[in-house]
Amino acid sequence: MKPSAPECPSPHGLLDGRVAVVTAAAGAGIGVATARRCLAEGARAVVVSDTHQRRLAETAAELGEEFGADRVPSIRCDVTDPEQVEALLDEAEPFGGVDLMINNAGLGGTASILDMTDEQWSTVLRVTLDGTFHCVRAAGRRMATSEKRGAIVNNASVVGWRAQAGQAHYAAAKAGVMALTRCAAMDLAEHGIRVNAVAPSLAMHPFLAKVTSEELLAELEAREAFGRAAEPWEVAGVIVFLASGYSSYMTGEVVSVSSQHP
Repeated sequence: MKPSAPECPSPHGLLDGRVAVVTAAAGAGIGVATARRCLAEGARAVVVSDTHQRRLAETAAELGEEFGADRVPSIRCDVTDPEQVEALLDEAEPFGGVDLMINNAGLGGTASILDMTDEQWSTVLRVTLDGTFHCVRAAGRRMATSEKRGAIVNNASVVGWRAQAGQAHYAAAKAGVMALTRCAAMDLAEHGIRVNAVAPSLAMHPFLAKVTSEELLAELEAREAFGRAAEPWEVAGVIVFLASGYSSYMTGEVVSVSSQHP
C-alpha cells in the first residue's frame, strides 16, 4: 500500500515583504501552488501570469479571495514574446519591483523522434527554453539595477537528465533550462542575484491527468519510491526554499524534486 501525501506544512514567513512573479500560474499545477505558497510565506505581492486568460482570471480571483486582491495582480503573458515579458515585470513595479522571478512556463508533448515534426520540436523549445531565457534576461536586468538581491528559480525536469521515449523535444528543452540556469548564475553572481532550478519527476494535477493515459501515469508512479506522484505544493515548497534566504549560498544548482529509484 503506497503512502499518501503528507499535509502541507505551516508557513514560516520565508518571503516576508518580497515581490514575486510567477509564470504559468493559472489552473491547478505547480505554478498556482507556488504562487499560493509565496503568498502564504508573506510575499507582499505575487504577480501571476499565464496565456489562458479565463483560467488566469479565475486563479487570480481565488488567490485574491484567500490572501487579498491587492496582493495578486495578474496579466496575460506569452513568454515567447520579450515585450510581453517586460509588460509582466512592469506589474511588479508599483510594489517596488521584482525580487523573485519564478519561471514555471513550459510545454510538453509526446512524439517519437521518427514522427516528430519541425513544428512540434520548435514549439516546445520556443516556450520551454526560449521563454525561460526571456524571463531570466528581463528579470536579471531589472534586479541588477536594484539594491535588493534577487533570486530566480527555473522549472526544469528530471527528463533533462534521464532518457524517456517520446520526449526528445521536451528533454532537450529542459536540459537547456538546466544549462541556462548554471551559466546565468555565473553571469549574475556579481550582482548578488542567485539563479537555481528545480527538476521535478512527476507532479499530479488535472491537466496532466487529462493529457496522459492512466496506463502511463501508473507506470510513472510505479517508478517513484513512494509509489505516487508529488503534490504540486511539494514542488512549490522547494521552489520557495530556493527563493528564500535559507538558500543564500546556493546558485547555479538544479535540485531534483523526485523520489525516483533506478
